[in-house]
Amino acid sequence: MAATFITSIPALLLYHPVLHDHNYILGAGHDTRIELAAFLEVLLMISNIGVAVVMYPILKRESERLALGYVASRIVESTMIGVGVVALFSVVTLRGDLAASVGANAGSLAIVGRALVAIHNWTFLMGPGFCVGVNDLLLGYLMYSTGLMPPGLAMVGVIGGPLIFASKIGVVFGAYGITSSTAGIFAIPVFVFEASFAIYLIVKGFRPSRVLSGEPAT
Repeated sequence: MAATFITSIPALLLYHPVLHDHNYILGAGHDTRIELAAFLEVLLMISNIGVAVVMYPILKRESERLALGYVASRIVESTMIGVGVVALFSVVTLRGDLAASVGANAGSLAIVGRALVAIHNWTFLMGPGFCVGVNDLLLGYLMYSTGLMPPGLAMVGVIGGPLIFASKIGVVFGAYGITSSTAGIFAIPVFVFEASFAIYLIVKGFRPSRVLSGEPAT
């Protein structure tokens, strides 16, 4: 979980030129920072799946279906992130190969670039948007039911997951933008849960629970 903050936030900041300059593909470019951001997102994908795989043997003692759902949701999230990375890498490749010689077709190339950025934006909505809502709902519930985390912290995930899911529905229907203050407010519980999950496990470790001894769910 800690890797989520270490990789995703810097990556989003590094992506700024390609995400916000509609003519990025025609300009001088900032390819090195885009490539670094993509590398950070690859690490994010690995850590997302790694957390789910590590947690699965423990969580399945409480509910194998929910634990498997958590793994599946993490995989889908990472897949969406990967598609977004490929889209932005494609912008970098086209800028390097065609921008200097495109001539009168510059407008068409700019449209292609904007389309690839749009693909990234939608994968960001689907992966770190909808899937994170599912992730945190499942993980929060399992942390609550197993007692591996303090109930108050676990409930933040149970509440935050549906909130961010609902928030992304609002984005899909155009109620507000994905980077708007409204979307940010809805994301606060998820941010708090994932940060507290990482910090609590690093500082305290899991609380004593029957699932750690391998006892079946009651």
